[in-house]
Amino acid sequence: MARSQPRPRGRTDRARERGIGWPGDGETYGNRRATLPEQVVWAEEYARSAAPARMGHIGENLLAPTLITYGTEEQKRRHLPPVARGETLWCQGYSEPGAGSDLAGIRTTATPDGTGGYAVTGQKIWTSLALDADFCFVLARTDPGSTRHHGLSFLLLEMDQPGRIEVRPIRQLTGTSEFNEVFFDGARATETVGGEGNGWQVAMGLLARERGVSTLAQQIGFAEELGRVVAAAVASGAADDPVIRARLVRQWAELDTMRRHALRTLGTTGDPGAPSVAKLLWGGWHQRLGELAVEVAGEAGVVGPEPWTADRPYELDDAQHLFLFSRADTIYGGSDEIQRNIIAERVLGLPREPR
Repeated sequence: MARSQPRPRGRTDRARERGIGWPGDGETYGNRRATLPEQVVWAEEYARSAAPARMGHIGENLLAPTLITYGTEEQKRRHLPPVARGETLWCQGYSEPGAGSDLAGIRTTATPDGTGGYAVTGQKIWTSLALDADFCFVLARTDPGSTRHHGLSFLLLEMDQPGRIEVRPIRQLTGTSEFNEVFFDGARATETVGGEGNGWQVAMGLLARERGVSTLAQQIGFAEELGRVVAAAVASGAADDPVIRARLVRQWAELDTMRRHALRTLGTTGDPGAPSVAKLLWGGWHQRLGELAVEVAGEAGVVGPEPWTADRPYELDDAQHLFLFSRADTIYGGSDEIQRNIIAERVLGLPREPR
């Protein structure tokens, strides 16, 4: 399976910028340890400097804390130092066709292969950056007679298994392919995290980590995007429209609300509604910003920066890219409908939705 480009090997000083939120002394796994306020300052300043997106987010911010909580010491020492050094990239094998929002309905199976590992067979979809990933953590059904969230295991496997793993990029509205389909045909998984049959607990623990310091950095990026939309509205004259002005002010006020919510819930545990509230807030906000971006551009919002022809891939300006990519914000990472169900059932105690 081809990689898009080689990555540098060996420790560098910049490696010490990774894993600053991991528990521990920071020396055992090669990461840099920091207090919660220090993490906030670092994340916000990194985002404010317009630094490149961090390709190792899934390994650094999702897998690593999960391994520290549920993994064995051997697993931590094997996988965390390469993540801290930026040597390995991970992808997340959760969603499947027919089991995206309803994750407990997954059908990917894993059967013992006689060597202490598992043979994984099935399909995953919407797998971010799978084409470049070295490893994948996969939620698979290891008990063939199980249903729903029972009988699942959290498995680790290498992606470079020719003939056993196929990655197919999914072309999006933006013309890019960050998301992929992944097909497993007897792919070998050598490790289980948290023990066989405990995959649901581990998977839910990982999903709860998708909020935290990183959401504050995300909001700095949102503020930069909002600033560009405001500037475009002033330049085009759209800001003279009182309706447009009111919408711009509303975007600013809602972004400030998101920041305050993130600060209020930062570092808390055991609040089942906080991640869902955060996802509902930023998903809808970002989507509305994309709509506003092309609206303030006026006629230019429907014309590409370069001529489009039948034999030339179309190009998008920043506003058009924001508009098209943000259409998925209310779907990926758990759709709005699922987030509302979580709040209704786990926070408000309403009856469960019939399934």
